[in-house]
Amino acid sequence: MASLGDSNAVYSSVKDYYGKVLESSKDLKTSACTAGAAPHAIVRKIIKTIPSAVNDKFYGCGNPIPLGIEGKDVLDLGSGSGRDCYVAAALVGPQGSVTGVDMTDEQLQTARENIDAFGTTLGYTPKLKFVTGYIEELKAAGITDSSADICISNCVINLSPNKKLVLQGVFDALRSGGELYFSDVYADQQLPSSVRTHDVLLGECIGGALFTQEFEQMAVNIGFARPRVLSVGHIAINDAELQGLVGGAKFYSILYRLFKVPQEQALDSFVAEYKGGIEGHEDEYMLDVDHVFGRGKRVQVDANTAAVLSSAWLAGFFKVDKVEAADGLEPAASTTATEVLMEQAYNASSSNSGSSSCCVPKEEASGCCPPKKESTGCCPPKKEASGCCPPKKESTGCCPPKKEASGCCPPKKESTDCCPPKKESSGCCSSKTSNPSTCC
Repeated sequence: MASLGDSNAVYSSVKDYYGKVLESSKDLKTSACTAGAAPHAIVRKIIKTIPSAVNDKFYGCGNPIPLGIEGKDVLDLGSGSGRDCYVAAALVGPQGSVTGVDMTDEQLQTARENIDAFGTTLGYTPKLKFVTGYIEELKAAGITDSSADICISNCVINLSPNKKLVLQGVFDALRSGGELYFSDVYADQQLPSSVRTHDVLLGECIGGALFTQEFEQMAVNIGFARPRVLSVGHIAINDAELQGLVGGAKFYSILYRLFKVPQEQALDSFVAEYKGGIEGHEDEYMLDVDHVFGRGKRVQVDANTAAVLSSAWLAGFFKVDKVEAADGLEPAASTTATEVLMEQAYNASSSNSGSSSCCVPKEEASGCCPPKKESTGCCPPKKEASGCCPPKKESTGCCPPKKEASGCCPPKKESTDCCPPKKESSGCCSSKTSNPSTCC
């Protein structure tokens, strides 16, 4: 794969953007680096216990943290301020471990200096550490082969000038049966060099977005089993100048699962049954968009899926049998092409709103405006990212941002019908308010 240009130039651009240009997620110019779908309730509960300094500098395009990982060893690529590592540390418990790798000193400082406080909250000292290094050079960062059960990454691999080196390093670091469970940004076409080398587009996770077909083939060539998709959301580019630069290219946040298991191509029939046991997935487990297993229900699966359920870290939660004939069961689910899923996400985003970058206001009493559709990633929830909710605009039912970076409406003026929520019971800010910090 061709790199994004000189690696040192890319590293310098990304370090500067995340270490100096961005002070918090409110400074972003697109929705690419803010989580779209709401995390699982278990994860949300943990996030509330994480020090605010860590949460405030979180940039991500998804929620790449699987449940059921107690006692596992987790590696996080491009861990940033450490939010996902802190969540993973709580999920793996005192017997598991979490290692974050990042190259940005400012982010690493935030991640490291809050570990003790989080340990006090957990009631034990987590095996949590953050190392300085490049995700293309995991061995140089001290990550040994076959040392991780699960690797996570949140909107970071696209920032790398050499994705192939990253994937190869992860494959080597994973134990047999391990998994790369990660969210990232992808494009529906090859991007021109003017986009791939643009400092802001690189920092916003757009310039480095891989064409989905190129990525999936690369993963298989390295040795991963067929890539599996858990979710797809269309990404809005709110800045008019940046939109003009990318032209007709569309961008998506995709949560992929790559398993380090044998790539089976056999035509044998298999039946799988989810035994339960994963907290948060007591009644059913979603392996990918095409495979959802109800507890205690026998489901016919192909050889590739059987290999994942019987050989990966999930094996203890499933029973897989080879059968001569799966009479009475529906045929094994076919794999939906990623391009089809992307088109569905784009159409859903377009049909739900004239612009995928606006929110539907919640009830007036709540004073908060959640995402219109969780899967689109259009507007982050109030407490998770921006810290404020845009108000309703009577003519459109949407909330236009005050400016491209902030995503907030200005305080109410006498001639408008729009006011941002206030923390007091009135739920409205006047243009005469003496303390503008209470308004969005």
